[in-house]
This record gives sequence, C-alpha cells and structure tokens, in this order.
Amino acid sequence: MTAKTPAANAAKPLPSLPKTAVFIHGAYMTPGSWDSFRKPFEEAGITVLAPAWPLMDRPVEALRTSPPAAFGALTVGAIADHYAQVIRSLPEPPLLVGHSFGGLIVQILLDRGLGAAGIAIDPAPIGGVLVGPVSLGAAFPILARWNGWSRPFTLSRKAFETSFANAAPPAVQAAEYERLVVPAPGRIFYQAASFVGTFVSPARRSQPLLLIAGGKDRTVTPFVVKGAYRKQRRSPARTDFKLFPARSHFLIAEPGWEEVAYFALNWARALAPDVRQAA
Repeated sequence: MTAKTPAANAAKPLPSLPKTAVFIHGAYMTPGSWDSFRKPFEEAGITVLAPAWPLMDRPVEALRTSPPAAFGALTVGAIADHYAQVIRSLPEPPLLVGHSFGGLIVQILLDRGLGAAGIAIDPAPIGGVLVGPVSLGAAFPILARWNGWSRPFTLSRKAFETSFANAAPPAVQAAEYERLVVPAPGRIFYQAASFVGTFVSPARRSQPLLLIAGGKDRTVTPFVVKGAYRKQRRSPARTDFKLFPARSHFLIAEPGWEEVAYFALNWARALAPDVRQAA
C-alpha cells in the first residue's frame, strides 16, 4: 500500500519525465544488479546511467581477490560526491534511483539539491533513524571486527541467502551470489550506525521522493524504511512509501522484480503531466 502524501506536501508536477536516470547500486553489489530492473525504464525512452562506486570500476573477481587499498575506508560522502559529479555533467536533472546504501545516497543527493526526483529502494538509514534489532543483527558481524572501520567486508554466502536474498529460490541465490557479490567498504556501515555523514534536512527538499520497502527484508527492514519516511514527510515536496510484502532486500533482482520496477517507473511517470503509465 502506498501511503498518501499529505495535502501540505502536494507537489508541483514535473514539466516532463526526465530523459535520464542515474541508478546507484548498494553495498556488496555491482552495477550489474540493475541489469533487469533498468530495462523497463529504457523501454520507456529513459537513458539509464549506472556508474560504479569509486574504486569499484573493475571486474567482480578482481574486487573479490584484491580490492584497492583505500577501499575499506571509502566514505558515504565520497560516494555521494562521485555521483554528484555525474549528475552535474548532465544537461538536465535526472531521476535518481538507488538500492540499499544507494538509496541513502539518493536522499543525500536530493538534500544537496541534485536530481529531479528520487526513488530509494530498501535504503540504508538516514541520520536519526533507528534500525531495530533485525537490521542491527545483520550489521553486527561488520561492526564487531577489529579495525573494521578501515577494512572491506565481504558478505558470506550464508548471510546472502538468509538476510539479503532470502525471498529468492536457492538456485537464484547461488547464481546471483557468484555473479554480483563483492566486498563493501567497512567505513560506511560505521557511519550508518553512528549517524556520521548521513543526516539530511527534509524541510529543504523540493524534489519528489518515493521510499520502497520489502516486507521480508532482513537487512533494511520495513521498520527502518518507515522511519525514514516519517522524517522525509517533513518536506514540502511529495513523499510516498510503498511496501512489497513478499520481497527481500534483493527485490531489484529476485523473481518478481518486474512488479517493483514498473511501480517505480509509473510513480515517476505520474509526476509529469500527460505521460501514459507503463503496463
């Protein structure tokens, strides 16, 4: 169910659907996680850009076996700066779509005044949002490591199956783990846990924002996403929430991803007048 936008948050329509979308992947993932999800947007005539995070523009096997020396200490701010450069190079503000930590980055970029609208899918928490015991448990192995602040962390196959892609069939879990899962910078998890560099000011956001949660997500639970939604509703711009009850944290690529992708696309299309929705 989509929460209704308060009357006070009624947004002016976009002059047109953005011609470009910037997709921002999450931790443990590569831009390949968007391979299916991006297709409906491209079929709608939108040019999709899906750059890798800083230091991650290299093959999966290379990231697994020899991540760059500075990768473990990569910060949320550095990732946001990287995408800000991409956005500023475009001729017009794009639609921003992010998954997991990419959803946090989307909200930070909107807070900076970048982008025409944002879609944050299972987003890592913005500053001030409590995560609850389930999400804290998923992050505990990262935060409990010695010097984890500066070291990469690789999600184990078991954790991927039980906490990340737990709604996907075993065959999909196995194939996608091999195809996509890479180390993540440890520092971003400490930042998320301590609210360092993750605060935004919703009252100054002027772009529409959609927050999406997966009901079976054991990494960023609906509790966390609803917490972000409550804060983001302070914006004068349109702010919506959508729950997909049967989906896990991997809802952008697990079976059923089409429902999520078309909902997100149609939400964006509804922001602009006289634009027909996708099937």
